[in-house]
Amino acid sequence: MRAAVFCACLMLVPAQLVAGFSGNIALESLNFSESAQFEDQLDDNLTLSFQPKWDGEWNDGADLWSAEFFVRVDDKDSGREHADIRELLWLHIDGDNEWRVGINTMFWGVTESQHLVDVVNQIDGVEGIDGEDKLGQPMIHLKRYQDWGVLDFLILPGFRERTFQAQEGRLRGPLVVDIGQPEYESSDGQRHVDYALRFSQTYADLDIGLSWFEGTNRDPLFLPGSDNDGNAVLIPFYEQMTQLGVDAQLIYEDWIWRLELIRRKTRSNDRDAFTFGFEYTFYGIFDSDMNLGTIAEFSHDNRPEGQAGVFNRDLFVGGRFAFNDAQSSEILAGLVIDTDNQGRSFRVEGGRRFGESWKGTLELQIFSDIDSNDVLAALQNDDHLLLEMAYYF
Repeated sequence: MRAAVFCACLMLVPAQLVAGFSGNIALESLNFSESAQFEDQLDDNLTLSFQPKWDGEWNDGADLWSAEFFVRVDDKDSGREHADIRELLWLHIDGDNEWRVGINTMFWGVTESQHLVDVVNQIDGVEGIDGEDKLGQPMIHLKRYQDWGVLDFLILPGFRERTFQAQEGRLRGPLVVDIGQPEYESSDGQRHVDYALRFSQTYADLDIGLSWFEGTNRDPLFLPGSDNDGNAVLIPFYEQMTQLGVDAQLIYEDWIWRLELIRRKTRSNDRDAFTFGFEYTFYGIFDSDMNLGTIAEFSHDNRPEGQAGVFNRDLFVGGRFAFNDAQSSEILAGLVIDTDNQGRSFRVEGGRRFGESWKGTLELQIFSDIDSNDVLAALQNDDHLLLEMAYYF
């Protein structure tokens, strides 16, 4: 509703302030190869998404604004139907300072398999399990450019709760997460104000970032509970946390070395975790225009088994194929191997443009030999193929 109201308000913006209108509308098909593991789960569904964006400027380019929305409707799974303001932002440039006020989506981090230091925006959990899709975050953001580095100061008023699959949704656990009963460590709840700082700089071929965050943990704990009908559910509990993070990327000839590490403190536990690895690119393979980037990363998390999530002591190996053709064809394939129990998760993502305005996307996810005690055990029947065709304007 909020997105629709703002879209209508945009019609009243003076034409001289509007510089562009873009976005996409996409049809997505999601199909599972095995019967559902839990009751009421679907085997397939069809969705339509719409992501428009407006932007403009005034004051000779010193002030800019942008608005981006996302809406998805589903033919069967009501849990995937949602709308969000990804961006609703005013940007003011004043010399070496940039002020951003409003709702924004930003990204920190460098590694491929997971993003440990990326804590500003909340994950949009119904859009996928890879954590790449984010909910818009209200913020006041000052970026200062100095000769010795770049400083980011962020005030984050208003917490965004994570989205989760509904009863009929796949890629969930045996118990549904009841998003209607969230609990918070802070008495301020969603009104708690978070803070973040980041320093970043480039030294020759080395990019480095140091970050600090204090506020509501984007990753909830799950407490046993019941819904209004007496059914057993999980209640998301959001603790307060402090996190220190480091991300670094070194480019040396055809090698790219990447590192992310964090130290996170919460009431329930202290977490130390890192992801480290490399990407080596072979150019012009088979005497063609195609490049192949080979990727290997190892992740470690010191939390006990069952609390550490997917990447506790896991190895990720993959390949990135860039065809360098007129259609911008690309494929990323990756295999995650649990070094403790040898469980595996294989994923392929591919994309190709058709004509000037269309793009096709493919995602294939396969789970294999998952241990019954593994966090992925609930997904062992959820091998799936996602196909999407999007029109860009």
